[in-house]
Amino acid sequence: MSIIGDLLSGTARRVASNSLDQEGEMTFLDHVDVLRKHLVWSVVAILSCSILMFVYNTWLMDEVILGPKNPDFWTYRQLCKLGHWLGNADGLCITKETLDFKTVNTDISGQFTQSIWISFMAGLILAFPYILWQLWRFIKPALKPIEIKHASGIVFYCSMLFLTGVLFGYYMLTPVSISFLAGYKMSSQIENYIAIDSYISFVTSLTFGSGLVFEMPILVYFLSRIGLLRSTFMRKYRRHAVLVILILAAVVTPPDVTSMTLMSIPLYLLFELSILVAIRVERKRARE
Repeated sequence: MSIIGDLLSGTARRVASNSLDQEGEMTFLDHVDVLRKHLVWSVVAILSCSILMFVYNTWLMDEVILGPKNPDFWTYRQLCKLGHWLGNADGLCITKETLDFKTVNTDISGQFTQSIWISFMAGLILAFPYILWQLWRFIKPALKPIEIKHASGIVFYCSMLFLTGVLFGYYMLTPVSISFLAGYKMSSQIENYIAIDSYISFVTSLTFGSGLVFEMPILVYFLSRIGLLRSTFMRKYRRHAVLVILILAAVVTPPDVTSMTLMSIPLYLLFELSILVAIRVERKRARE
């Protein structure tokens, strides 16, 4: 806690010091006011994107949210092509019988509230790069020139990792999980009627959660820059990291082995990438 306190106080002092030449001495309330402005613009961006998605709510629901429910979804077509290429005929093809479930609404206001929810989540994803840019504008005055140089392109890299994670969650985790869970039956006498709020929560949590966990290399980069994390530590406790990755995958994904496994593989690859990032940061610090 003392380390975090020192970092925060040091950041505040540097913000004040760097602001003296441009705006004069700034008080704590001045900094709060600056932060408020960045937060307001971020909220405006989220609301604007959410309203746009609400206007196209029918397309968003039918083509995006319910897309993995249809056997002609892009991922299912690629799996079918892969099966034919491997000589497995239709072994990997997802049919309508596999996706044998219906989505139902059991709440009188359910469809309206879910429309607002998916519009908000879509707006949040679209506005995420802009939110990062606003956060960077607030933090940048607190950094030294050498730190700004090392952090150049941070908004771009964070955005690309997040969007890559979102696409992975939507095109890989979601359809594979849905096809597995929908095709699993304890008995042929039981039919699947999935509540629409459960289905939407399933899709959005996988997609957005995947985008967040793909930010791991960026987190490791900053922890390495301030000396709180070293590559030797990460390599020494690699086996422990695997356990943590499995737990994190179980938390982020729905409670099934397929989703957890699919999430664990990229998480482990990101962990190995994070080790390489930490090594590169340490070499730069040594040269400095």
